[in-house]
Amino acid sequence: MPDPVTSRVDAVVPPASLAGARVTVHGRGLAPAGGGLPVLRVGGVPAQVVMASSVRVAAVVPASVARGRHPVTVDGAGGSADLDVGTPVVGGVHQVDNPAFGPDGTLYATFSGTRGQRVSVSVFRVAGDDAKTPFLTDITNATSMACDPAGVLHVTSRYDGTVRKVQPDGAVEIVAHDLGVACGIAFGSDGTMFVGDRSGTVFRIGSSAHVVPFVSLPPSLAAFHLAMGPDDTLYVTGPTMATYDHVYRVDRQGAVAVVSSEFGRPQGLAVDEGGTLYVVDALAGGAGLYRVRHGAARELVVAATSLVGVAFDPHGGLVVASHDTIYRLDNGLRPWRA
Repeated sequence: MPDPVTSRVDAVVPPASLAGARVTVHGRGLAPAGGGLPVLRVGGVPAQVVMASSVRVAAVVPASVARGRHPVTVDGAGGSADLDVGTPVVGGVHQVDNPAFGPDGTLYATFSGTRGQRVSVSVFRVAGDDAKTPFLTDITNATSMACDPAGVLHVTSRYDGTVRKVQPDGAVEIVAHDLGVACGIAFGSDGTMFVGDRSGTVFRIGSSAHVVPFVSLPPSLAAFHLAMGPDDTLYVTGPTMATYDHVYRVDRQGAVAVVSSEFGRPQGLAVDEGGTLYVVDALAGGAGLYRVRHGAARELVVAATSLVGVAFDPHGGLVVASHDTIYRLDNGLRPWRA
């Protein structure tokens, strides 16, 4: 056991995690004096330790830990560090991009299906009590979702290259078509719609529904993911065959710049109200949600084993999504937003 006089827990990295993911405690004097592995606990629950030294202990977050903020401790060491743990709240979905929140906090999730697959429910609506109910049933390969500035949900279909506008009562209207393999969608502050075609084009669609190619990027193997910043800067990811892929920034004039090239398989992305970009990486061994700031290395803020999407809840906290499950991290202080 560590010496309680000379050993101490100082921090846990990252500060948020899903059950089953790996986090690392930093401190001093953490390894037992007589050898062996220390006992690390998350919320009092022993965790599987996978690596230990005097200054670091890595462990897997136990599946039995409840959602919320928990102290991380090492037996015999002083101090603790808080870890925000997310747990599954919505299952039985099929996400290929971000979930989406309406302005009232309603969460929307897709069951996208394989190419051309017709499913019984295309989009689910999830209420504040995390109760999942069918919402839309007539969209083949519902792919990406976003709300326009008026709060109206829009859904793309990579099957027929369309965008559907969805009213609160579920009434659906096709408002754009001929968009190729339509994937990611985002809206500018003036209502201009942007849709990413997996073959490499980001389209711009104005109020007249006129479709104009806005910018060309390398084609994607999987999907184009889009997110809009509060300053109308558009962010784009699209996994390719490369060892590492770029995260792109596109200004209002269509000028393209590379924000980061540190991602192995970048997927969904989102921008918080302060303009900070968050990107999901799905690469095995490096999966998780990362914060990306100009001029700094990416920073892991939510550890996970597999993710495809992320969305900020307008009422606080966020959700992240794997292909089949959505997880909520509901600490309103958002400790990962330093």
